[in-house]
Amino acid sequence: MKFAVIMFPGSNCDLDMFHAIQDGIGEEVSYVWHNDTNLDEYDGVLLPGGFSYGDYLRAGAIAHFSPIMEAVKKAAAEGKPVLGVCNGFQVLLESGLLPGAMRRNENLHFICKNAALQVENTETMFTRSYAPGQEVIIPVAHGEGNYYCDEKTLAALKENNQIAFTYKQNQNGSVADIAGITNEAGNVLGMMPHPERAMETLLGSEDGKKLFESIVKEWKDKHAITT
Repeated sequence: MKFAVIMFPGSNCDLDMFHAIQDGIGEEVSYVWHNDTNLDEYDGVLLPGGFSYGDYLRAGAIAHFSPIMEAVKKAAAEGKPVLGVCNGFQVLLESGLLPGAMRRNENLHFICKNAALQVENTETMFTRSYAPGQEVIIPVAHGEGNYYCDEKTLAALKENNQIAFTYKQNQNGSVADIAGITNEAGNVLGMMPHPERAMETLLGSEDGKKLFESIVKEWKDKHAITT
């Protein structure tokens, strides 16, 4: 399976994402610059964390207009897995690929720590390797991770089983303790915690590894590839 790691000016978790794919699960991965316009050769798309365009206006607001985002939208429409982490999640929200918006953390401070999450939906291409209700430890590092949506949107997220992860202890004020959501089709996931930083027990947790393994398993099953 071949992944693209999208790089915007200000991305700073792209190397972590690259390492997670190449060294963590042994799959092919390349960097793709924000001015590129084609992702047809890739099977999965990864939008890393950081401060795209310095987070001017709002986090992810300017990145939404980058040329590569039309290709990201095309990949999502084709059913390819699209994962946005932290700033990548913010970009997906700004682009309309996921519903809702991000606000400053409730305490107005940057949060950087390990967070306990609960896996809410194990029937997505990102979570199939987890157990229902499983608790996982995945780091958070953000100042604008307070997920918000109106009551109608929240009801739809719950009804469509789009809430993938919640915080065991709310880190930032996010509505309904939401840490990650998918689109209705289930092939686009946005999450504030960093699974690419939870790939090795030596560094505190390898609970993020199953997320990337889930993507690969789904893709191999779809393409009838055995290992």
